Amino acid sequence: MPETVGSFLAVYGRIPVLEALADEQLEVEQVLVSRRARGEHVDDIVRAATARGVPVRVVSPEKVTRMSGNGRQDQGVVADVRSAGVRPLEAAAFPATGPVAVLVLDGVTNPANVGMIVRTAVAAGCDGVVLPRAGGPDVGPLVVKASAGVALRAPIFSNETALGAVSLLKNAGFRVVGLVAGSGVPLWSWEPPERVALVLGSESEGLSPAVVEALDGTVAIPLAGGVESLNVAVAAGVVCFALRRGRA
Repeated sequence: MPETVGSFLAVYGRIPVLEALADEQLEVEQVLVSRRARGEHVDDIVRAATARGVPVRVVSPEKVTRMSGNGRQDQGVVADVRSAGVRPLEAAAFPATGPVAVLVLDGVTNPANVGMIVRTAVAAGCDGVVLPRAGGPDVGPLVVKASAGVALRAPIFSNETALGAVSLLKNAGFRVVGLVAGSGVPLWSWEPPERVALVLGSESEGLSPAVVEALDGTVAIPLAGGVESLNVAVAAGVVCFALRRGRA
């Protein structure tokens, strides 16, 4: 996973490109629009880019696809955007006092899930998302699109493994709590520590055994109707906003 700050990424899809243009903190180098692209969002993109002084190039659909790398989902629009970059967890400067919450992903490999989790974490006011380099996706176009552009400016940190991230966070005074299915303290009655790292496991295997052994505790989302588990991105949304509500 790249850790350099300020690399350019191809952001594609009409809503992600609109959100990137709406964020004045993001540097957008250019926007490419397929000459076949039509519709309200396309007009909005051209107006937003023009208002910011960002060059808009009307090109062939093939040119857009070459830049996006995903002709099925680019919707005829792609932008060259400078991302905030992914920083090493060791370099994180979390607040020294007051509530702090971060998410750690353990074996979550689907870029769409990672992108949705990043968007949810930012929306819920979390202070960071930690993505292990081993087994996790790069913060590339697929993650950026799934996050609707939020991943470009989100506080994302990396570490070699989830277990290493857990160790670093514990040494920094965090209580590390795993989200599990079917066991642990029910989320509705959980009282989160002031500095908490929530660990979410993979889509199929859950938390890795080594990470489970290192946890300070576990919480579970009470489920009804015989449902055994939730998609990891959905579970992240539930736990992030439950945490925010409990601290409001």
